[in-house]
Amino acid sequence: MVFLAVMAMVSCTKEHSKKYLSVSGKLDNNKDSVITISGQKGLLKTIAINTDGTFKDTLKVEKADVYVFSTSQSKRSPIYLKNGFDIKLNGDSDKFMESFVFSGKGANNSNFMLAQIKESQKIGNPALILELEETAFKNKLELIRNKYDSILKSYDAIDSSLVAMANQQNTQMMNYFNQAYSKSKTMAKGTPSPKFENYTDFKGGKKSLDSFKGKYVYIDVWATWCGPCIQQIPFLKSLEKEYHGKNIAFISLSTDESRRSGGSWEAAEKKWRDFVKAKQLTGTQLWAGQDFSFQQEYQINAIPRFILIDPQGNIVDANAPRPSEQRLKDLFTSLGI
Repeated sequence: MVFLAVMAMVSCTKEHSKKYLSVSGKLDNNKDSVITISGQKGLLKTIAINTDGTFKDTLKVEKADVYVFSTSQSKRSPIYLKNGFDIKLNGDSDKFMESFVFSGKGANNSNFMLAQIKESQKIGNPALILELEETAFKNKLELIRNKYDSILKSYDAIDSSLVAMANQQNTQMMNYFNQAYSKSKTMAKGTPSPKFENYTDFKGGKKSLDSFKGKYVYIDVWATWCGPCIQQIPFLKSLEKEYHGKNIAFISLSTDESRRSGGSWEAAEKKWRDFVKAKQLTGTQLWAGQDFSFQQEYQINAIPRFILIDPQGNIVDANAPRPSEQRLKDLFTSLGI
């Protein structure tokens, strides 16, 4: 959950160690020809990789910061660079960032970042943490905090700016969890669901959440530009077919908006309509348009997001399983759907 921001760039020479830095090492199983080092201002340096996977070069950075070390779009790793460093990197190209070990002057900064990322991957689905009862939730957060503090204490000579960045991000993470947990209590099972009103229906007219009272409502919050959303469509169509005639309505709620459609709301609606038609989407297809209130009430900051509401309009699950998950059907069965 700790997301280390990737910034600017690099350059160096051994003769002027205060003004430059060096980067060298070896990537086993490498099939790429160059390494790129980049940051906030774009590409800074390309470094040739020899046929045996070794590489070596010097570069210069404007400031000590987190940069991106990559051999392709899918093989990227953060690296902390500062003029005067002498960084050596060894790793396996097939296990890119997870296999990296840095050594040499300044190496602990990068090793520290990778250790934090590795720990963040262990946290798992934040939604499951938010489902814990209060004591377990507090204990989990304390465990996470202690893990990151332990990582920080495990590495010597970390640049103060990197420590400050890491501490800030850890604080932001804790604040997120605490705020989301407080909000989740208002989204608990059995509480009245926030409502949407007068959303555009692909088949014509407007629909509101109250239009579906008396049925369970399974809502897919998605957008045409969202790859993971599109990946769920075949599963959702299959689910709708299997449960056709049952006491459940399937609603796909598009959040397509103007910023991703050339600044035009008309273009956003057309993009949504064209997609629904081309993909022959089933169920009730709605477009939220300029109304973000439903998304905000549910604190939706990533899609797809699935929500299950009961026939009385109360929340069954504010973060329901995806159509591709067997546990969704198990949930339906437990509800008698």
